[in-house]
Amino acid sequence: MPATPPALPTHGSNLKLALLLGVAGMLATLALLPYLLALMPQKFAALPLPLPVVLAAQVVQAGVLCWLLAWLGLYLGTPYGLDAPWLRAWISPRPRDPSRRARWWLAIVLGVLAALLVIGLSLLGQKEAGEHGTHAVSWAWRGFLASFYGGIVEEVECRLLLVSAIVWLLARCNRRVARPWMFVVAIALAALLFGAGHLPAAFATGMAHTPLLIARIVLLNALVGLVTGSLFWKYGLEHAMLAHFCADLVLHVGLPLATSL
Repeated sequence: MPATPPALPTHGSNLKLALLLGVAGMLATLALLPYLLALMPQKFAALPLPLPVVLAAQVVQAGVLCWLLAWLGLYLGTPYGLDAPWLRAWISPRPRDPSRRARWWLAIVLGVLAALLVIGLSLLGQKEAGEHGTHAVSWAWRGFLASFYGGIVEEVECRLLLVSAIVWLLARCNRRVARPWMFVVAIALAALLFGAGHLPAAFATGMAHTPLLIARIVLLNALVGLVTGSLFWKYGLEHAMLAHFCADLVLHVGLPLATSL
C-alpha cells in the first residue's frame, strides 16, 4: 500500500520543529566536547586558534547544520509518514495523528539489545576488556554526555535526513508513491553510511587502516542504524533517538565501567 499520511504539516510547523532540533543539536554538541577533548587531545592541542574560539564555532556550526538538515529531512519525509510526531504535537496546536502509538519501552529494549549485540560481536574479533582501566569513571561521565549527540544529531543526520531523502528519491521514480521495500532500502543504506561516518573519528585516534577493522567499524555501527531506522519508520524520530541514546549509554557508560572491574 502507498505510504502517505492523511494530512501534511505546514512549512511553518516544519521550520519550528527543525529549529527545536537545531537548538537540541547545539546543546548535544556542547555536551560532546569533553569526550572529544579526552579522545583526541593532540589534535586539539595543535589547533591554530584559541581552543574556546574553535569550540564555540563548532557548537554554533553544528546547531545551524542540524537545523537545516532537520528542515530538509522533514520537507522530504513527511509526505511519506517520516516525521517526529511527538515533538511536533508539543510545539504545534495541531493534534497528533491518532494512528501513531508510543512504544517507548520497545525503543529502550531494542537500543540496549543492539548495543549488547555490538559488544558481543566486537569481543569475537578484538578483546575490549580493561582498555579503560582506572579512568573508567572519567570515560563514563564523558560517554554519558556524548550519548546525547548520538541520540540527537546523528539521528537527525542519518535517519531524519538520509532515510527521508532516499525514500523521496525512490518514490520519485514510482510516481511519488513509496512502497515498503523503499523504506527497507533507505534504512539499510542510511545505516551503512552511518557506520562509515564513524571512520574519521576512529582514524583520528590512530587506528590501523586495515580492511578488516574498517569493515568491523562500519558493520557494527550499522547494526544500531538498522534498529533506529526501523523505529523511525514505524514510530517516529523520537523513538529512534531514544533507542540510539540507550545504545550509547551501554557502549559509552556501561562498557567502560564493566571492563574496568
